[in-house]
Amino acid sequence: MSKEIKTCDCSKKWRIVIPLLVVILIVGVANLAVLFSQPAAVEESCAVDFAGEKQIEQTVPANDPFAEIADDDAVKGSLDAPITIVEFSDFECSFCETFFSQTLSDLETKYIDTGKVRFIYRDFPLEFHTNAQKAAEAAECAGEQGKYYEMHDKIFENQNAIGVNNLKTYAKQIGLDEGEFDVCLDSGAMAQEVAKDFSDGQKLGVSGTPTFFVNGTKLVGAQPLSAFEQIIEAELAK
Repeated sequence: MSKEIKTCDCSKKWRIVIPLLVVILIVGVANLAVLFSQPAAVEESCAVDFAGEKQIEQTVPANDPFAEIADDDAVKGSLDAPITIVEFSDFECSFCETFFSQTLSDLETKYIDTGKVRFIYRDFPLEFHTNAQKAAEAAECAGEQGKYYEMHDKIFENQNAIGVNNLKTYAKQIGLDEGEFDVCLDSGAMAQEVAKDFSDGQKLGVSGTPTFFVNGTKLVGAQPLSAFEQIIEAELAK
């Protein structure tokens, strides 16, 4: 049933209506004058959560020796960590999921959580993985609200269900502003950011996923913790 639209009969009591219209016109002009006299609001680039607190993903400073490899992507761990691990990865790649489920947690416990390693995930979605591009964009959109790695984890934990509708469900589950996330994902706002990661990876010689750079040393494939330990310990001993 269509909603009823109510109208008023304007044929009566013109002596009352006309003065009221004049008053309304004067008030309207005054309000417009006040509006245009206000300085334009400056839109902030960082997101605000429901409590009004800004959430900002920490990124590697521009003057850092590994800034070119790390770019401006979200950092897991301490910014001051002596070891930098950059992963170029694909959310739909089974080998990338193997690293996530079998190695990353141990790497976190031994090195990231202890302040020795900072970890940066960068996007390298392979074109034959049909959901990888949007999954990468979804993580970047979550990062705009300060929850990059929460979405990163959700995607890998549910790798067989990462269509757009699934991604929007995960956004709700991790507590994102759903409206803001949906607009970001549907508009392709983060597509250029993902493309830059991919281009940077190619320039660094990345041809498959996952590919890692441990303080600049290249390590390819879903390697066990021991492979990372060897490089990390050698770097820490320098």
